[in-house]
Amino acid sequence: MPDSESPVFSRVDPETVRAILGGVIDPELRAPITDLGMVGEIKVDGSAVAVQIVLTTLGCPLRAQIKKEVVSKVASLPGVDGVTIDWIEMTAEQKAKTMDTARKRAQSDAPETEIPPTARVLAIASGKGGVGKSSITVNLAAALANRGLTVGVLDADIWGFSVPRMLGVSKRLGGTDGKIEPNELKVGDGLLKVVSMGFLVEDEGTALMWRGLLLTKALEQFLTDVRWGHLDYLLIDMPPGTGDVQMGLARLLPQAEMLVVTTPARAAQQVAVRVADMARRSNMKIAGVIENMSELVLADGQRIAVFGSGGGEALAARTEAPLIARIPLEPSVSAGGDNGKPVSLDGVGPAADAFRDLAALIVNELVPPLDMAGCTARILEAAAAAFNDRNRA
Repeated sequence: MPDSESPVFSRVDPETVRAILGGVIDPELRAPITDLGMVGEIKVDGSAVAVQIVLTTLGCPLRAQIKKEVVSKVASLPGVDGVTIDWIEMTAEQKAKTMDTARKRAQSDAPETEIPPTARVLAIASGKGGVGKSSITVNLAAALANRGLTVGVLDADIWGFSVPRMLGVSKRLGGTDGKIEPNELKVGDGLLKVVSMGFLVEDEGTALMWRGLLLTKALEQFLTDVRWGHLDYLLIDMPPGTGDVQMGLARLLPQAEMLVVTTPARAAQQVAVRVADMARRSNMKIAGVIENMSELVLADGQRIAVFGSGGGEALAARTEAPLIARIPLEPSVSAGGDNGKPVSLDGVGPAADAFRDLAALIVNELVPPLDMAGCTARILEAAAAAFNDRNRA
């Protein structure tokens, strides 16, 4: 393991930029913009990256959304300090080729998962257990839903599932027409849709002795066989480590972004950096670092660094990702998890405020909901028809 001063990730190059742009999905055609021929020349000059984006029409309403996604992905790469986009318009031949690509994907692949392409996918991960990853997932999901959003919660910690208890949901999963229906929980004006292995086993104490292949298959079924319906966000509570489930997620949901959870302890951030390295190698953007159990806040306002200090800042520096939240250590967080009442909803205190602030940051700045103002499919269809008519003439 390198020391805290040494670089963890290599510098950026055009191939790395193109690879991470494979995680930008056209919300209508359900395909990466790289596969659709929408990424042209990529130039890297020191820390500055210039990307050529080829649009169906320069006046497309999706242009602002595409810009936001491209800049966000590329800027997350280590060593990148500036991103510029050069917009050009497709020729009739390019439009027809893009439409043909989209049709072939629809015929041969069909949608790989039931996750809608407009859902923002956040994988909450850590390098080790015991850092409060599930608590972060549940409280963040509840805070997002309380803002009137529809939020999916996928408990991908197949062995160590704890989401059902933390949300106070115990109903077994049912289904119709060959699809599983997630358990639903109203939260204010929003809605939580929850799936966990805990809804399928006989009781919470049942041990699942599955090897990696079965774990990956279970994750795949939760993504392909569950009727998720509309989602603004999907939060995935990942198992600790960098194994089969994590690699399977990167393959099934290339648009996913990662939130890395650590504690102030040096050992925790040194392990968490491995998860960040896995995300980079899988071309997954690290949206931010969350330091949990940052300090104990006493009733008189005194703060005590029970587990040390600096872990979040150190991890953020090593991964070149922003430190987006520091969640205080409070008994109310643990009590809320035990009672199935997340503190982020009606709780009072620094921890509850921190969760609500984190939800606001994600919605307003970090990973905002996608604003659908579609044009791509209609324009491509028209262009393909015009091109075919011209060739027949």
